[in-house]
Amino acid sequence: MRASFRTSFLLLFLTSMLSLELLAQGYRLEATIQGVRDSSFVIGHYNRTHNQFVPKDTAKADANGKIVFQGTQNLPGGLYVILFPGNKRLIEFIYSGKETNFSMETDTLDMIGNMKITGSKENELFYNYQKELKNNARQIEQLGKTGTPEAKAKIREIQENFTAYRKQMLDENAGAFTSQLLKMSVDPDVPAVPKLANGKPDSVWVFNYYKAHYWDAFDFSDPRIINTPFLEPRLDRYFKNLVVQTPDSLIRDSDRMIKKASANKDAKSWVVFYIANQYENPKTVGTEAVWVHIAEKYYLSGDMGVSEDSKKRIAEKVNTLKTLLVNKPFPALSLTDPAGKKVSVQAIQGNYTVLFFYAPSCGHCKEASPKLREFYDKNKANGIKVMAISTEHNLEEWKSFIKTYHLEELTNGMDPLQQIDFNRKFDVVTTPMIYILDKNKKIIARKMPVEQLEDFLNYYQNKMARKL
Repeated sequence: MRASFRTSFLLLFLTSMLSLELLAQGYRLEATIQGVRDSSFVIGHYNRTHNQFVPKDTAKADANGKIVFQGTQNLPGGLYVILFPGNKRLIEFIYSGKETNFSMETDTLDMIGNMKITGSKENELFYNYQKELKNNARQIEQLGKTGTPEAKAKIREIQENFTAYRKQMLDENAGAFTSQLLKMSVDPDVPAVPKLANGKPDSVWVFNYYKAHYWDAFDFSDPRIINTPFLEPRLDRYFKNLVVQTPDSLIRDSDRMIKKASANKDAKSWVVFYIANQYENPKTVGTEAVWVHIAEKYYLSGDMGVSEDSKKRIAEKVNTLKTLLVNKPFPALSLTDPAGKKVSVQAIQGNYTVLFFYAPSCGHCKEASPKLREFYDKNKANGIKVMAISTEHNLEEWKSFIKTYHLEELTNGMDPLQQIDFNRKFDVVTTPMIYILDKNKKIIARKMPVEQLEDFLNYYQNKMARKL
């Protein structure tokens, strides 16, 4: 029993020492680039977004164009680049985290075509693939100039051969990080499409299959995928093109996406941040509810680690927005008109009510006001009312603004006693800020530019008419 304990302890000790040795092994990456000399180069990896570069090391080329990057700390795996002076040229390479010592050799005349790799199976695959792709593209370009039937047939043959080459290469190297990256960079393959009873392809089936398999190539448990340029563009396409732009659909798909990314802490954090960032000030009307959902479920719950100050700011904004989302009744708002009489949003009688929050000293408000008056003149006969609400408190400036921009016919209101916090109560962070209400004072749109008022109301009325 004692011997068994000693043996186990010895194995544990040796394993620990081996692990420490691996952790301390660092990296040595050698690149020889003919055509450069005595210049400083940077290596780094992409990071989540399609245009973000994270520098990791610098080195200087000698008189023969030899550059050596080395360090005692491991580099994170990902898709890396060697960045040339001036940031105008680069060489991409794979750093898997397993091959920590290898060399590359090429020249500035044809960096891909003349690339030679020593000590890295990943980069051999990577550059063999790029060379094949580049060679095929060159042939297709030349054949495309002729436009003959024979050339078109040859182009199809080249494309089919490359597809077969790619499939074989990925199948034979399924465990390689390079294969994973190549799969991540393209759309999922859609199999033969079933036909409808009328003989036409079932386009709905194609869409559903494509969406269901959109993330198949992404192994979110692999932290290296964060250090590639594929995640953000992929999320962009998914949420903007494949998800119905309504709060319910967006929230449902957001939760599914976050759950999928939960295999890796950094990936999950990035996906949550991406979605929150997209819908805090969304381009699609009425989708702020997605931000509220993300804020409550992932930030305020403690699921995402944020500071207490950040959590407090998020909570304040959630409390503001929850009563101001599309389909919510607009909160009671009572103001004073230029004659000193009380006016309220809820008392306005109209098919639709546009609330125009502005500041008389605001330059953008001065530009928007003539357009607002033009919109009102064109649509007032259709039962559309406009209430212009000053968020500032200088009585003379307010009255002068109304007169200068001919807003007398609108319902005008101000808070002379300065009792209303327009920011916290109505989310008026910047001016002008617009809400559109239906006849029951339910919010149907918010943060709508003046220039889009008429188009939106025409669209909305048509949509309501189709429901009848």
